Amino acid sequence: MQVNKSHQSVVLEKETAKKLKFGKNSGFKTELKRRVDELFQNPDRKARDCPQMYAKTIILLFSFFGLYSLLVLVAQTWWQVIPLCIMLGVVTAGIGFGIQHDGAHHAYSDSLWVNKLMAMSLDLIGGSSYLWHWKHDVLHHTYSNIAGYDMDLEVGIFGRLSPSHPHLDFHRWQHYYLWFLYGLLAIKWHFYDDFYCLIAGKIGDRPYPRPKFSNLAILFGGKLVFFALAFAIPLQFHGLWQVLASYGLVAFTLGVVLSVVFQLAHIVEEADFPLPIAELSLIEKDWAVHQIETTVNFSRNNHLMTWFMGGLNFQIEHHLFPNICHINYPEISKIVEQTCREYGVSYNQHISFWSGLSSHYRWLQKMGTTFRLFEPFSARAIDNGSDAPGTIL
Repeated sequence: MQVNKSHQSVVLEKETAKKLKFGKNSGFKTELKRRVDELFQNPDRKARDCPQMYAKTIILLFSFFGLYSLLVLVAQTWWQVIPLCIMLGVVTAGIGFGIQHDGAHHAYSDSLWVNKLMAMSLDLIGGSSYLWHWKHDVLHHTYSNIAGYDMDLEVGIFGRLSPSHPHLDFHRWQHYYLWFLYGLLAIKWHFYDDFYCLIAGKIGDRPYPRPKFSNLAILFGGKLVFFALAFAIPLQFHGLWQVLASYGLVAFTLGVVLSVVFQLAHIVEEADFPLPIAELSLIEKDWAVHQIETTVNFSRNNHLMTWFMGGLNFQIEHHLFPNICHINYPEISKIVEQTCREYGVSYNQHISFWSGLSSHYRWLQKMGTTFRLFEPFSARAIDNGSDAPGTIL
């Protein structure tokens, strides 16, 4: 059921990702894959090219351009502008969750060009689909919740998300101030992160293949389109300060929604934060068990939330089967949960969004008020062979 990637892409991913080994397959991963493969023997169920995805794409894109048009061409008063900005920020996040994310993981379609096009919706909303691939698809998905390997854990000195991160005195307030910093994520992304990674040739401290030719053109072309939508076009109809304030509110809303949804999957009390055995460059658990125990689901029975979040409330299933369309996650989750029960693997979940949010708050508080729970490892000292698969299918 896997969409084949080019040999060059596979080689580059293996060379770029930090090298770690995982424990041997205990049979759990093999049996889980077999059961999920069996699910798609039903001719009425498709792993990709699901009609629901195409319908969702139309709804989200029409909503985005409709709200944008109302904001630029119609809204005149603050009580019109503010709700339109907030709604536009939420819908923009929905494009990332529901369109770009599947496209980037080759889960949207069996067609490579369709996946590429859908992944490029990130370029429309201010990011880089090329850089996202290396940061998220490669580094995060292979080494989830391993400090020094998973770049999603790294927020510099501003926060302590993992027990192996250094503790600074002001982290005792991080469960208060990080919520505001979450809102600055998109602004930082738009104006700094992608450009810095492009110039430095690194994501965090991990080198990656710099974009060339068409990928470089898409990166800069996407930025031009985004800055035109965010600033050049609105400035034809409104003053500078109104445009900047509106952009700020849209981007702040986008940053909060993106950050919170992704944090609830990994930065919570129930998630594991394993460290490798330095001498062996080894994570003790096999890769599939590692993905499950470092990830937490939430709101599995909330159909509206599942639709909006593109199945990211089923992060366990997403990490195990990232190249299967998220439309299938609710059904796959039943198989994963049952298999975990049979093999004694912890399947962690929060019943609601709010219980997940509370767990994230408590984890930030704990990390801010306790010192290292164990000694950190030297990430740069571990650079031997890797058998990390990156995906089961």
